[in-house]
Amino acid sequence: MAEIEFELFNNQLLQQMVGPNDSNLKVIEETLNVEIGTFGNHINIKGSDENCKMAKEAIDSLYSKVSRGIEIGEQEVKAAIRLSGADIGNNKQIDLNDIVLKTKKRHIYPRSQTQAKYILEMMDNELVFGLGPAGTGKTYLAVALAVTMMLEGTIDKIILSRPAVEAGENLGFLPGDLKDKVDPYLRPLYDALYEMLPAEQVDKKLAAGEIEIAPLAFMRGRTLSNAFVILDEAQNTTPMQMKMFLTRLGENSRMVVNGDLSQVDLPRGVVSGLRDALGTLKNIKGISSVTFSAEDVVRHGLVAKIVCAYENRNKEEHDKDQD
Repeated sequence: MAEIEFELFNNQLLQQMVGPNDSNLKVIEETLNVEIGTFGNHINIKGSDENCKMAKEAIDSLYSKVSRGIEIGEQEVKAAIRLSGADIGNNKQIDLNDIVLKTKKRHIYPRSQTQAKYILEMMDNELVFGLGPAGTGKTYLAVALAVTMMLEGTIDKIILSRPAVEAGENLGFLPGDLKDKVDPYLRPLYDALYEMLPAEQVDKKLAAGEIEIAPLAFMRGRTLSNAFVILDEAQNTTPMQMKMFLTRLGENSRMVVNGDLSQVDLPRGVVSGLRDALGTLKNIKGISSVTFSAEDVVRHGLVAKIVCAYENRNKEEHDKDQD
């Protein structure tokens, strides 16, 4: 049994950090199997050595946030726990509390170690592949970084794209013109933008062409310079489509390609362009890939359990096929 004692000097911030009836500390206790006691400004943590250190890091992170005026609740507490003990490769010297994407409507922080690594990889590389299940923040964080870079003046344009692949639906039977038919496929990208920028600014930038949301087919024949380019649902591209998209990269641009290889909606026998690209482009400098898992799901807690259940079933089926 290990024990850590320390003191936080601002009592008002301490009260904000622990939450009503110590609710935030209780989340840490239950998650990490530790006991946390508060005595005035003193905090005492008991448990295994590793878990005590993780609890201390989580508390320090939460205290840092409230000291900067950030309101915290259960989701922020769980994020602090996921980030405790973080090892994000060559960026160990970076304080995870300093990783923040500043948009007009909110400041966005990583909520897992993988999210932190993903943000840093997008900052450091011209092309990043984000892989993993829904709900892990792949597209949301990419859009957040794109908006941040546009507000800073680093890039002039944001281009968001998805392949309009039919996932059991038939586009031909949907009402309206081409835009009406494909807009439902692009809706998650619109939703992310409206969470980060005032609606009038989003509409103005869309009208001016500073933000462009378009099906993948619209990218053919273009060179995308001074832009942040995001391809979502990339598992539903063919190898030819993926090559076409990746070769659009122009000067002073960033490109992020996101997808979930367990959710391919292509016709049977058609190779996913995302899988093909990962094999073809491995070991090329300036290209990075980050893989998310069910542990990184930041939606409703039940979503992570659903993802785990499907992953376990797929693994069992794969093991049977190998026997």
